[in-house]
Amino acid sequence: MILVRVSKSKFMNRLNYIASSLMLGMAILSCAQSKTKEVTQMNTTDISFKDLDTATFGAGCFWCVEAVYQQVKGVVAVSSGYSGGTVKNPSYKEVCAGTTGHAEVTQILYDPKQVSFEQLLEVFWKVHDPTTLNRQGNDVGTQYRSVIYYHTDKQKELAEKYKKELSASGAWDKPIVTEISPFTVFYRAEDYHQNYYNLNGDQPYCQFIIKPKLDKFEKVFKNKLAK
Repeated sequence: MILVRVSKSKFMNRLNYIASSLMLGMAILSCAQSKTKEVTQMNTTDISFKDLDTATFGAGCFWCVEAVYQQVKGVVAVSSGYSGGTVKNPSYKEVCAGTTGHAEVTQILYDPKQVSFEQLLEVFWKVHDPTTLNRQGNDVGTQYRSVIYYHTDKQKELAEKYKKELSASGAWDKPIVTEISPFTVFYRAEDYHQNYYNLNGDQPYCQFIIKPKLDKFEKVFKNKLAK
């Protein structure tokens, strides 16, 4: 059996040789397809933005989290980005250096009539390890911390309640280290990070890291999958 270790930072370093023209093409394609997906979802749900709520989660690599929440019924749009830091408009390179204080996060626009914040929290807790500080698997650094940025007092209450109940249940052998903090600002990540798994599913990181998480999610949350 061959053990394949893949971290996102190492994977990204291996892609540095790609010509800038190719990267630009990928960025344009990613942006276009991401926007197309969002518009299609908005049209099919026949709702307005005033009827939607927002959730912001950090659970390791945002490519993974984005791919999971794109499958959730009631989620209208998903964006990868950065929150919780001190530098305005940070770049991916700056965030990876660990000097800006940002976490990689996924911002989720959802229809509360179809999926509740509690259900989004359930997915959050089950698709990553909330007991590893500043780490998920081989992705290590403060940017990969487990965090919930709440937008309302109700979201804060539910997040703290869920965390307390899970801690008391002994679901994990180690203490839960998930940070629960007020949302301040969300900086959308570079275009090539958006809709990443759908556009780059054959890449090693997607195959060895993201796909297993998606398979697990689809098995556990069959009744919550978008059609």
